Amino acid sequence: MRMNQNDYRILSVLLLIVWFATSLVSAGCATAKKTKQAFTEPEMIVVKGGCFQMGDTFGVGGDNEKPVHVVCVNDFYIGKYEVTQEQWKAVMGNNPAFFSSCGNNCPVENVSWDDAQDYINKLSEKTGKKYRLPTEAEWEYAARSGGKKEKWSGTSNFDELEDYAWFLDNSGKKTHPVGKKKPNGLGLYDMSGNVWEWVKDGYDQAYYKKSPKVNPRGPESGASRVRRGGGWVSVPGNVRAAIRAGDDPDVGFSYLGFRLARTL
Repeated sequence: MRMNQNDYRILSVLLLIVWFATSLVSAGCATAKKTKQAFTEPEMIVVKGGCFQMGDTFGVGGDNEKPVHVVCVNDFYIGKYEVTQEQWKAVMGNNPAFFSSCGNNCPVENVSWDDAQDYINKLSEKTGKKYRLPTEAEWEYAARSGGKKEKWSGTSNFDELEDYAWFLDNSGKKTHPVGKKKPNGLGLYDMSGNVWEWVKDGYDQAYYKKSPKVNPRGPESGASRVRRGGGWVSVPGNVRAAIRAGDDPDVGFSYLGFRLARTL
C-alpha cells in the first residue's frame, strides 16, 4: 500500500514523539545515576588502648586543658578520615556542607552534634554496626599517635606542621579533600586541622580536675558538647592535639565536622 503525503506527516510526528519520550527517559536515568551516591562503609583503624598523660603537656594551652592527668582507654576503632560529603550524602540524601563545591572527598561540615547523631543512627541501622563519636579521651589518645607526647597530630616540630595539617596559614580559608596531608603514627589523617571534630562528651571547662582515670566519658549533664582538633580557620596554636572547646549541640559551622568510632 502506498503512503500519501498526510501519512508521511503523521508517521513523522509519531516518530518525533517516540524520540522525545525516549530522550526524556534516558535523561531521567542519567540524572538518577548522577545524583545517587554509592554507599561504602567508612574506613576504620584499630587503636590499641593504653594509658597516657592527657592535657597540656607542653604548657602552652588554656586552663581547660589542665591539669595534665593520667587517662587509660580500652582498644577501639576510629575513622581513618573525617566523614566526607559523599559518605554523608549516601546515608542522609542531602549535603549541608558550606564548602559543597570542594567535592565528595572533602569533609562534611556545617553539621551540628545532633546532626552527627542522626547520621550515626542511620549508618548503624544500615550496616548493623554500632557506630558512635569517639570520646574526648579516645580522640586525644588517637590524635597523639597512641598517647605519645605530640604537640600536633603527628609531629611536635612547627616546621613540619604544614605537612600534617590544613590550618589558617595554608588552607586558603577553605576545607580540602581528606587524606592529602601526612598521617600520624597510627595512620590517621587530618586530626589536626581541616575541620574541628565533634566528640561524644559533654563539655565542662574544669572536667580535667575531676576526670576518672579509666575510660572517662565526660560530664553527665551540661548544655555544650566538645569539639577537638582545630580547622582550616585556626591558627597553629589551635590545631594542637590538646586543644578543646565546647559548643551547643544544635549548631553547625563551616569549620566543624566529625569522625566516627566504634567499640572494639
